[in-house]
Amino acid sequence: MNWSEWLAGFAGASPVEWLATVCGFICVYLLIKRNIWCFLFGLIQVSLYSWIFYGVKLYSDMLLHLVYVGFQIYGYLIWSRNLDQGGQVIVDKGKAKHYAFFIVLALFSTGVLGWLMNTYTDASLAYFDAFTTCTSLVAQWLLSHKKLFNWSFWIVVDIVAIWIYWQKGLYPTSALYLCFLVMACIGQWQWYNSYQKTAGKAALD
Repeated sequence: MNWSEWLAGFAGASPVEWLATVCGFICVYLLIKRNIWCFLFGLIQVSLYSWIFYGVKLYSDMLLHLVYVGFQIYGYLIWSRNLDQGGQVIVDKGKAKHYAFFIVLALFSTGVLGWLMNTYTDASLAYFDAFTTCTSLVAQWLLSHKKLFNWSFWIVVDIVAIWIYWQKGLYPTSALYLCFLVMACIGQWQWYNSYQKTAGKAALD
């Protein structure tokens, strides 16, 4: 595919995909800032993408984004009870054994979901799609619970997702996930700094 075809893919993207892309960008920006309004834009984004992914037969991604709808409400409720005086969520480091458990869970569930989708549906890129679905659910759970290294899970998801969406011709979405990748790296760095400052103050008290 040459550059003219890529540009045509961007130009021909639906208004729904562009709206979902913009809302997704705003959502992640607010997540980096630990701002609870991220969940409003996240709710709009995931609702729209559920419809988009159904249209291109990425069924695992469709199911993922339907679950995300509930996660936006769940995350909002948790964050609303854990805000500092500046209105930003307080970061929790988490334990290494818990991160190890979630890594194993993501890989195991990828194998199961990938096999089911590949065997019983006409899903496209079934195992790759299943990987982003299962690992994203793990990452979203960690994010909802304010865990410091949720961003590391998102970084891996974003790398795989960029390739998937490019293959399916979802060029604005692929570009969005490239932005997500950069922003996830920034988010990991900023949340780490925030945690270090909070831990430093706690040590002095």
